Amino acid sequence: MVLKKTARERKQQKKPGDYHSRTYRHRTEAAGLVPFCVTVRETDLHIMASLDLTDEARHLVLQARSQLEGYIDRYPAFLTALAPLPLDPTAPPLARTMLAAAATAQVGPMAAVAGAIAEYVGQGLLAAGADEVIVENGGDIFMSRRQECLVRIFAGASPLSDKVALRIAPERMPLGVCCSSGTVGHSLSLGCADAAIVLSRSTPLADAAATTLGNKVQGPADLHAALATVQAIPGVFGAVVICQEQLGAWGDVLLEPLG
Repeated sequence: MVLKKTARERKQQKKPGDYHSRTYRHRTEAAGLVPFCVTVRETDLHIMASLDLTDEARHLVLQARSQLEGYIDRYPAFLTALAPLPLDPTAPPLARTMLAAAATAQVGPMAAVAGAIAEYVGQGLLAAGADEVIVENGGDIFMSRRQECLVRIFAGASPLSDKVALRIAPERMPLGVCCSSGTVGHSLSLGCADAAIVLSRSTPLADAAATTLGNKVQGPADLHAALATVQAIPGVFGAVVICQEQLGAWGDVLLEPLG
C-alpha cells in the first residue's frame, strides 16, 4: 500500500532537486542529539534524539503504517480523497487524527500523513526514554527540545531558499513545523508556492494546513489572501509562504536571515 499524498492529476511536473535526494539533511545540525534514519517503504524519516533509538523508531513506523494500511484496505477513499471525509469513530487512532486534521484544514486526509507519522514516532520516542527528539518526514517536522532551535527554510529555486530560518523558542515545543510546495517534492499541491509553512502544536494539523496554504498560492500576488485563509484555521498559530522572490508571514513567527 502506498502511503503518500496522491492526486488524479498534477498541475505541473515538479523538480526534485535537493528535496528528492534529501541532501538538505546534510545541512541539519542539532547539538547534543544523535542522528539516525529509518526507512520503511515510502516512509523515510530523519531523526535526531538524545538516544539512538533506531529499533524503537522502526517499530513505531511499522505500527503507524499498519494502522493506516489496514484502514485504507477497508476504506480506499481515505487514500485518494482531496476533500475532508466524515469523521469515523471506528477508525484506528492515527487515521482518526488525520481525518480530524483534514476536516479542520478542509483538505483530504492524506494531506496529514507525513505530519501524523512524524508526531506518532516522535511521541513514541519520548515515551521510550528520549529527553529530546526531532523527527523530519519529507519536510514535515515534529520537534521537542529544551533549547531554542533554528529551522532553515528550503524553497527550491526561489532566491529566498536557505536565506531565512524560523527561530523556535523551547516553550513552544512540542511543535509541528510542516511545509508544502508546488515546485519541490513529490507531494500534491494545487498551487505554485515554493514553500508554504505552518506551525501548530498538532503536527498532523500543521501538515494539512500547509497543504491548504500552498493550494491558495497561484503566484506572488496571492500571498496575503493565502495567509488570511490559513489564519482562520483553529489550532494554527503561525505561517510563512514563499513564492518566487516574495515572502509573506503571519502569526507568532520569528524569522531570522541567514548568511
